[in-house]
Amino acid sequence: MWIVVVVGLSAVLCLPAQEAVTLKLIETIPLPGVKGRFDHLALDLRGRRLFVAALGNNTLEVIDIAAGKHLKSIAALHKPTGVLYLEQQNQIGVANGEDGTFRLFDGTSWQLLTTVGSLDDADNLRFDARAKQIYVGYASGALAVIDSTTLRQTGSIKLAAHPESFQLETRSSRIFVNVPGAKHVAVIDRDRQTVSAIWPLEKFQGNFPMALDETHSRLFVGCRKPARLVVLDTTTGKAVADLAISGDVDDLFYDAKLKRLYISCGEGFVDVIDQHDADTYGLRERIPSRSGARTSFHSPDLDQFYLAVPMRGEQVAEIRVFRSQK
Repeated sequence: MWIVVVVGLSAVLCLPAQEAVTLKLIETIPLPGVKGRFDHLALDLRGRRLFVAALGNNTLEVIDIAAGKHLKSIAALHKPTGVLYLEQQNQIGVANGEDGTFRLFDGTSWQLLTTVGSLDDADNLRFDARAKQIYVGYASGALAVIDSTTLRQTGSIKLAAHPESFQLETRSSRIFVNVPGAKHVAVIDRDRQTVSAIWPLEKFQGNFPMALDETHSRLFVGCRKPARLVVLDTTTGKAVADLAISGDVDDLFYDAKLKRLYISCGEGFVDVIDQHDADTYGLRERIPSRSGARTSFHSPDLDQFYLAVPMRGEQVAEIRVFRSQK
């Protein structure tokens, strides 16, 4: 294993070193019969249920992570992409890219409660608990705003191209949005429902996943061309560091407790990055997974990391459960 330390915008390759395992595989949960690629995941922390958008299978897979078994499959979806769990209502929201809908299901009976349409290429979902608003990335460039009480669309925020991952800042009204088609990060004022700033990514393309460290005012952006993790200062929008990561990145999560990033990449690795300080980052570990296993979820409350592994050849689809190690 090689250790790469990034100071500012410069990378230094150091000698091999022995390190403790950062993610320990504790369980593998098979999903027999589930075909095609996965998209996003969500967690019911209280009920210990993991929701997995099986995009290629047109289903939402429900996993009992306490018992370590597959619980239910919700069928007849249309390329499910984003997943959202509303804890107070015990409801599951699913974005469907093929028919452009946001569907809401009861978390006990699994019955379909309502459908919001006209959301072409519906994708990522986020929930603003304070304002009780659901955000849906969709179309050739927009975020839809849905009132979680009335379940009616109340607004649409125009963007330059289709949005990928986006993060809501809790201490302000800002939303940071990856817009890879326009090669930038858009900053939205969600009170005014307008774009307030554009942060160009001149040297980096394919900015799909994103994570946020509010304490240090840092935004983490995973790029595919080239395969880099880019760290932006959210007070200026400027890059303070970047470092090489594995290819085909699709999800990344920041572990504030351990000052660490987990990055799942379709090349067949989970990269673990240490945050030494706000501007200094180093590759801690590169964990082999499977080709195409690029979607994941991290629970800081459970100290667990979930990796969705699609069916490939003799490899049955499965969820790999890892525990974060100090």
